[in-house]
Amino acid sequence: MTDPARALRAVKAIHTAAWAFFAACILAIPLAAWQGRFKLVFVLICLVLLEIGVLVFHGWACPLTAVAARYTEDRRDNFDIYLPLWLARHNKTIFGWLFAAGLLFALACWQRWIGS
Repeated sequence: MTDPARALRAVKAIHTAAWAFFAACILAIPLAAWQGRFKLVFVLICLVLLEIGVLVFHGWACPLTAVAARYTEDRRDNFDIYLPLWLARHNKTIFGWLFAAGLLFALACWQRWIGS
């Protein structure tokens, strides 16, 4: 039998690593665009869009949240991830806006690049 506390820690660690990966992708989009690395920008955008698709498919929640819920009754916004409560609570809003801004910035950089 699996120790629930240990299983929850493992799920939270995996969830946090996945979150960090996608947060890094979002933050890297404008940097790569500024550097004119548009193939990388395209890959990063596709990765983030894939993650958005997974979230939408699962009712706008990470599938790891359901896994973590098996091991605890806690349902605070950060019960399933090692993030501060305020960031877990506002994660989709913050990174949604950062993604949108990064897309607009990448588009502007691309237009400047193809126009030169």
